[in-house]
Amino acid sequence: MKSSAPDQNPKTTVLIVDDIPENLYVLQRILSPFYRVQVATNGRTAIKIALSANQPDLILLDVMMPELDGYETCRLLKQQERTRDIPILFVTAKAEVEDETKGFELGAADYLVKPISPPVVLARVRTHLSIHDQRKLLADQVALRTAQLQIRNMELEETRQEVIRQLGRASEYRDNETGLHVVRMSHYVYILALKSGLSEPEANQLMQAAPMHDLGKIGIPDHILLKQGKLTPEEFDVIKTHTGIGYEIIGPQKSELLNLGRQIALTHHEKWNATGYPGKLRGEEIPLVGRLVAVGDVFDALTSIRPYKKAWTLDDALALIEKEAGEHFDPRLAKIFIGLKPELVKIMERFQEKEEFHGR
Repeated sequence: MKSSAPDQNPKTTVLIVDDIPENLYVLQRILSPFYRVQVATNGRTAIKIALSANQPDLILLDVMMPELDGYETCRLLKQQERTRDIPILFVTAKAEVEDETKGFELGAADYLVKPISPPVVLARVRTHLSIHDQRKLLADQVALRTAQLQIRNMELEETRQEVIRQLGRASEYRDNETGLHVVRMSHYVYILALKSGLSEPEANQLMQAAPMHDLGKIGIPDHILLKQGKLTPEEFDVIKTHTGIGYEIIGPQKSELLNLGRQIALTHHEKWNATGYPGKLRGEEIPLVGRLVAVGDVFDALTSIRPYKKAWTLDDALALIEKEAGEHFDPRLAKIFIGLKPELVKIMERFQEKEEFHGR
């Protein structure tokens, strides 16, 4: 008999479930030369074995059993995540089509009809174990590939975000040696966005895009951008062009994050009362992201050291935000921002300047 089922793995386990000892004995004699065999005389014991650490690789399940019949046992096994993929072969004297249909609907892999034939039993068991192994191998390969792709996507996302952060800092390094302005400002915008009703993913994306707000400054001549004294009206007009320059540098993109950065670059100097630039937009004509960044950008500029000014105190800066509510800033956002004082202090302390600024 051993020669009729070559190349079987003795570590492979088959569970036989039948309430009649004679049936168990017959199947055990057929299978034991080639497989490790477990037996159960009822459905509940079968489920317990299947859920154990030594779970079977395949189950031969009698249909007609007292209390918990084969169909119900199969249904319960297929409900459990740990056992749902174990191939189940029904062993039954019932060969009617409706019985077979019911079994397959419950997830059975095949039927063995009594009286059983040893060669048929061995062939069916071998076939379904092989199919199961192939499916498991494929599932493992898919899981491995999925994990590899997830890691790769994470690496690509981290790289993309770092490139965007460095783009945002490119302009800052021309007039801000530490580059911490974009870091603090982005965190201010993040907490304001959350408090104003944006979801965490939306607020996080805004934090990632905010550093691109002044990207256009790389197109401003040094003699204007780095001027120590007060700008002339003509020079300030040149400074204003950085919004459009940033907008054009980023350009239309498939990336939602880059398009968000593009919108921020263009609109973060618009004012609620329509006196901002470049479009002189009024109120809610200004995109929400531009209104959010405007608050965080101005607040950090006020509380930071510049060659032409000292850093304002936190209270003085918040007082100006309050004063400019409805003028420079969205009044709702200004009110929310003022209420974030404890969180603002934490960000300021976390990202303190260690060197003085050397430009505008």
